[in-house]
Amino acid sequence: MTQTVLVTGGAGYIGSHVCKALAASGAVPVAYDTLERGHDWAVQWGPLEKGDIGDAARLDAVMARHRPLAVIHLAGYIEVGESVREPARFHKNNVVNSGVLIEAAIRHGLGAFVFSSSCAIYGLPQTDLLAEDHPVAPLSPYAENKAEIERLLVATGDRLRSASLRYFNAAGADPGGTIGEAHDPETHLMPLAIDAALGLGKPLTILGTDYDTPDGTCVRDYIHVNDLADAHVRAVGWLADHPGHAAFNLGSGTGYSVRELVEETSRIVGQPVPHSVGPRRPGDSPKLVGNIAHARTTLGWTPTRNLATQIEDALRWRRKMPRK
Repeated sequence: MTQTVLVTGGAGYIGSHVCKALAASGAVPVAYDTLERGHDWAVQWGPLEKGDIGDAARLDAVMARHRPLAVIHLAGYIEVGESVREPARFHKNNVVNSGVLIEAAIRHGLGAFVFSSSCAIYGLPQTDLLAEDHPVAPLSPYAENKAEIERLLVATGDRLRSASLRYFNAAGADPGGTIGEAHDPETHLMPLAIDAALGLGKPLTILGTDYDTPDGTCVRDYIHVNDLADAHVRAVGWLADHPGHAAFNLGSGTGYSVRELVEETSRIVGQPVPHSVGPRRPGDSPKLVGNIAHARTTLGWTPTRNLATQIEDALRWRRKMPRK
């Protein structure tokens, strides 16, 4: 029997890549999305069901129709600064609605629940590389939302097998150029730097140069979106034999500062990235770099695309992406 997987947020950036990876593995991905921030053109490997994860009746209807064996949950608001400005709206959309989805998954007897979490839950790093047992101390409402959802999954571990995948910075695009990042507005560093270099967007603003890092700018661990997608497929399979809840870091294990990313983008594009310096963004940690040993040994997962490849793939996509 072909396995069907419900992918919430399946019309979004990471969700669409996850759907492609699922289809390549032989599964049928059903994208469940409000299309508030997703795109119908990104749904290319299975059916699209329009709906909100907070709508229990709609979830029941979709689950009864497609009978998924697993859920991959990527739906939610993601912008850190927006979460600081509107924490109540973020909590309702991200945490309360995720609770509705979790209960629906339990009600329909789904065998696996894979959650799109974040390294942001760690807050200020106490070690050079962050492992899954690092203390959880979120610095923003967005990060706190992720931590709360993980706690819900732990609390329901006797009724639902689940895995929280703690992303570091998702980047890049499908190497074939069929899908990629298309947020409106765009807030992620790599596409903003590329757009600035191509003259498609405003000059980049570097948010803070006074962090306790080698060049004063934030250091992040960038992971190709296709490598992320591969980990989701592996996590669904792994959960078939592992009850309870588990957490996995997904990163490259290497950190790059904002200035280093800007320099590498300039080199690959062949044009300088116009930029200025602005104040720190509330809720940002100075450095987030992952220890990914647990995912390597347990899921058999290894990232395959380095920072240069991520920028090259993102650049190819930005040159051809659908525009309004």
